[in-house]
Amino acid sequence: MDRTDRRILRELQRDGRLTNAELASRVDLTPSPCLRRVRQLEQDGVITGYRALLDGAAVGRGFQPFVTVVMRHEDRATVAEFEQRVAALPEVVEAHRLFGDPDYLLRIAVADIAAYERFITDVLSGLPGIAQVNSLLTMKRVKADAGLPVTPG
Repeated sequence: MDRTDRRILRELQRDGRLTNAELASRVDLTPSPCLRRVRQLEQDGVITGYRALLDGAAVGRGFQPFVTVVMRHEDRATVAEFEQRVAALPEVVEAHRLFGDPDYLLRIAVADIAAYERFITDVLSGLPGIAQVNSLLTMKRVKADAGLPVTPG
């Protein structure tokens, strides 16, 4: 990956809706080589997809706490089932397995605190192997996901 590829990545992270012509102009290429580079970055798995960023409140998912999970049982079967079931929950918009304690960090997106309480009580607490669930409620988002830093290289 060269300097031009990195410029393409930076621009696409800023605005994934750029036309190829706009992108080419921003990275000082003509459209054909720019498109070839983008397609190669996609084929190589550097670019893994495109999506719109949504306002949680506007789509009824404005309450987004983080949850830590400590597992009681960490045998392979329990961990595999827990991870599979967590990945299938639409309310869990992000899930990470951690080193040490806690074992998992989840980001949940629901309408409000009442919906969150129902989710924790009726859904999450019933998953296999869980010993403890802790909620982390944020005061405000200081910085949203701005994409990965792509250095000039």
